[in-house]
Formats: sequence, structure tokens, C-alpha cells
Amino acid sequence: MPDYETLRLIWWAVLGVLLIGIAVMDGFDLGAAILLPFLGRTDIERRVVINTVGPVWEGNQVWLILGAGAIFAAWPPLYAVAFSGFYFAMLLLLCALILRPVGFKYRSKLTNPRWRSVWDWALFIGGFVPALVFGVAFGNVLQGVPFRFDDAMRLSYTGTLWALFNPFALLAGLVSLAMVVLHGAIWLAGKTDAAVQARARVVVPWAGGAVILLFAAGGLWASALDGYVLASFAGPAAASNPLAKTVVRAPGALLGNYTAHGWMLAAPMLTFLATPIAMALSAIRRPHAGLVASGLAIAGVIATAGVSLFPFLLPSSLDPNASLTVWDASSSRMTLWVMTLVTAVMLPVVLAYTTWIYRVLRGKVTAASVGADPHSY
Repeated sequence: MPDYETLRLIWWAVLGVLLIGIAVMDGFDLGAAILLPFLGRTDIERRVVINTVGPVWEGNQVWLILGAGAIFAAWPPLYAVAFSGFYFAMLLLLCALILRPVGFKYRSKLTNPRWRSVWDWALFIGGFVPALVFGVAFGNVLQGVPFRFDDAMRLSYTGTLWALFNPFALLAGLVSLAMVVLHGAIWLAGKTDAAVQARARVVVPWAGGAVILLFAAGGLWASALDGYVLASFAGPAAASNPLAKTVVRAPGALLGNYTAHGWMLAAPMLTFLATPIAMALSAIRRPHAGLVASGLAIAGVIATAGVSLFPFLLPSSLDPNASLTVWDASSSRMTLWVMTLVTAVMLPVVLAYTTWIYRVLRGKVTAASVGADPHSY
């Protein structure tokens, strides 16, 4: 069995991979839903957009379930604080996500244009709200969340739903929106033809430019925020106890890791490099390669947040000493080891069947194919 420190680092990395998996795999169908009312000018065009994601969106949400499950099993205090403190935000997120299956199911039940338009906008909300809320959540994590533990490790949280939507968090939400719109536009450029494809290709440079500008603005703003620094702790292999450390707040601490470990600059540079590459590949009609580049840009955004915070998982703005870190918020060593073995077996299975599904469903969705099967979605 690997030592405790190594297992904690492995599961910090696995958590990052799962978050990237959620954003990349679920990102393009969220982006397609956001673009649905704008790229589809007629009913048949909107059905084309819907049918590009209809067969795969449920499978993509496996990554969301895996991410939540990994947090629950590997980082129990993180799960407790995040899912309790962000309760109403999670409820808002779930309500929006519920609109997707309902919208897909009921949109074509009636041919009335108003009926279908209502469900199209419901699908738009089901893409817009999750993309925004995910980004807002990251923005709040970077700033710190108002929670504390008492001596018996009882949690108290003093924040509100509206406080989550503060200016910096909203900027992070806009970064999230821009990157999923870019991802969705490139996806639609590769999966559709004719007018829908042309409109999607027009969106790509605008969305890509927004990603670069908003991400740069967020980085400059984050550099001026107070960050969190471990002043003392029991050690990377000590038993988990979030209260057995001292944490101080320091201006510019979010940049500390980049100063100490220059290789971490690869994370933000990945976004700044991959985004224009994705735009260029889309412009020369290489949308599949562009989708890969767009996914790398998304990975860079999430990795930047992760390495900026490390070793913190969730800082506390109310009581910095109660902040959750990689070294004091994990499950036991044995639990992490068993989870590592299970993941080593099951994650390749998930990747294999996902690859097979996308191979089977490759090709474009056209107005002719939708017309030939009028009952599909």
C-alpha cells in the first residue's frame, strides 16, 4: 500500500480529473443547450441541435455522479461543507438540470410552435444555469467560504445563496459560461451542416475571445485577493483533523504556488494556448481537433484553480484554521487505497464504453436524418 501522503495526492489529482471530465464531457451539451434558441431559427434546425446531444447527454452526466461520489468517499469533510453550505445553490443547479430530461421528453409531444418554444427555452435554462453555478462555486472556493467547526467538529455555515453571487464569483461564472459556449459551438460545427453549422462557426471566435479575456481578467483579479497559507500543520501523512493546523490569510497568496513551482504555470498557459488553437481549427473546418483543443482549454481553467489553491481544498473565510486541505480532510489510508484499486479497474471501463458510444454515433445530424425519423426527440 502506498503511503498516506501519496494516496492523498493521488486522490487530489483524481478529483481534478473528474472535475475536468464533468466540464469537458457535459460542457458541450450544456453549450449546445445554451445556443439552441439562437442557432436554430426553425423547428427542424432546433431539432437538429437537440439530436446532436440527445443520445449522449445522459452518459455524459456519469462524470457528474462520479465527481460527487469521489468527494463523498475520499473527502468527507469537503462533501459535508460543500453540500451543506451550498445547499440552495445545489438545489438551483438540480432544478435546472431536471429541465433537460423533461425538455427532451416533452418538447415533441405537441406540434404547437409555442409549446415547443417554451421547452426550447427550458433547455436553454438547463444549460445556462448549471454552467453559471459551477463557475460561481469555483469563484467562491478561491475566495474562501464562511464556515467553521467547533471542538466537536460540528459544522456551522454563515453564508447565504445571494452572497455566493458576489462580483468575483460572477466573473468566474462568466468564464465557465464562455468556455462551455465555445465547446458547444465547436461541437455543433462538427455535428451539423448547412445553416446551423455556419451559425455555430460564427459563434466560435466570439466565445473563444471571451474565454481569453475573461480568464485573463479573472487571473488579474485573483492576484489581488487575499489567499491562504499553511503556517503550521501536523504533516502530510498525519491523521485527518482539520483543526490541527494554523492558517493565515495573505495578500497575493493565490500566486504563491506559481512562484515556488514554476511548472504550475503550465495550467493557465494551457488555456491561453489551446483556446486560439481551437478557434483556428474550427475556422479551417477541423472541428474534431478543435473540440479536443477546446477540452484542453477547459482542463487548463480547472487545473489553474486547483494548483492556485493547493494544498487547500476549501478555505474558510470565517475561521481560516478550519480550512480543509489535502493533508487533513481525506478518508483513511485504507479507504483511499481500496478506492484507488477500484478506480484503476472501473475508470478504464468508463472510458472504453464512452469511446465506443461516440464511435457508434459518429457522423453529422442533418435535417434530412431528422425528417426521416420524426419521432426521435
